[in-house]
Amino acid sequence: MIQVLMFCLLSFGIFRIAWKGFSKVYFNIMLGRDEHVNGNKGKRIQQMLLFALGQKKMFERPVSGIFHFFIYAAFIFTQIELIEIISDGISGHHRLFAEPLGKFYHFLINFIEMLSLLALAATLIFLSRRNIIRLLRFQKPELRGWPSMDANLILFGEILLIIAIFTMNSADQQLQILEPGHYPSTGRLFLSGVVSDHLNSFPKDYLVYMERAGWWIHVLVIYGFIIYLPYSKHLHIFLAFPNSYFSNIEPRGSMSNIPEIENEVRGMFGLTTQEIISPRDSFGASDVTELSWRQLLEAYSCTECGRCTSVCPANLTGKKLSPRAVMMSIRDRAEELGEFRRIHKDNSAQDGKNLFDYISREEIYACTSCNACVEACPVLINPLIPILEMRRSDILMNSKGPSDWLPMFNSLENNQSVWSMSEARDAWKNH
Repeated sequence: MIQVLMFCLLSFGIFRIAWKGFSKVYFNIMLGRDEHVNGNKGKRIQQMLLFALGQKKMFERPVSGIFHFFIYAAFIFTQIELIEIISDGISGHHRLFAEPLGKFYHFLINFIEMLSLLALAATLIFLSRRNIIRLLRFQKPELRGWPSMDANLILFGEILLIIAIFTMNSADQQLQILEPGHYPSTGRLFLSGVVSDHLNSFPKDYLVYMERAGWWIHVLVIYGFIIYLPYSKHLHIFLAFPNSYFSNIEPRGSMSNIPEIENEVRGMFGLTTQEIISPRDSFGASDVTELSWRQLLEAYSCTECGRCTSVCPANLTGKKLSPRAVMMSIRDRAEELGEFRRIHKDNSAQDGKNLFDYISREEIYACTSCNACVEACPVLINPLIPILEMRRSDILMNSKGPSDWLPMFNSLENNQSVWSMSEARDAWKNH
């Protein structure tokens, strides 16, 4: 009874804390301007199933894709065991699903253990890739400090969770023999059973402590993960689904025009102007409030895998630009501004900073707009849009830009062409 009460109080406290964390994330995402997302719902659902659930783009790099799938599949299926653990904790029973599911339960636990072993192997490989082999895309400046620690913490947590599962199951196997009335039969577990064979000389009390220790470590690791998730890059586990659903379904290479400017240009060339939707006070985005909520959702969905940066031609040629760093900086800025507004209890308060305090002009102007980062992202993030929006703000609102771009702007203004010889160049049209 005491254990049930402790578990219920702990669960209530954990989910209350987690709710506050996830509420902050939602608040930060909604700092962005409104954007109406429409389009084919069927296509969007298909896109979500392929890229978020099916991990389609992960397998473009087979080695990391396969090992990531092991961890992903183990995470999905171990949630069944987690549901049982929570049910046991609330009800005070032990393996509540064992008797109703019968032989299927035996298959399920064996399957979960097999996935857990594969996930353990994948976790060790991922740890070695980051800390021993030290892959180049995990050694970039933006991953130094907390981002690197964040990734390692989750991997170590995964190892602890798997150890807890096997400890609990192996001790339980022996207790099923010693006290079958309280410990329902699961059948022989192929992996835990091997460990359990070496525990047959252990006293019953010790086995009970082992089983309970494994059970409680499992609970505490999962609950710790739930609290930690809103502050970790692993939030993409959940946000990848809405992000892939709301992601652009149009061709990836398309760019949006600014209607007001498009009208002016069309008027200059004597073309029919389009109706202006509404006047604007500003163009582009100098801060997260001028990006859309969808772009902020993308920032929070970033897995920090670095695939975008590893294919970026600007980064590969030694320039400062890193698409991953851009998305991480947008997320950091949203968190800072969101916290500032929560403290001041004012949804319009400004702290005197903007995105240019996080992302340098050198970075945004290094972008070639090639879309390589967009194609590489496994969760359909588009780093190009915020880069272009920051460029637009800098050029149109601040009258700034690279010095070698200024002659082009002057020529466009004076000659309606990027060349200073528009009449001679266009003479062919008259012949």
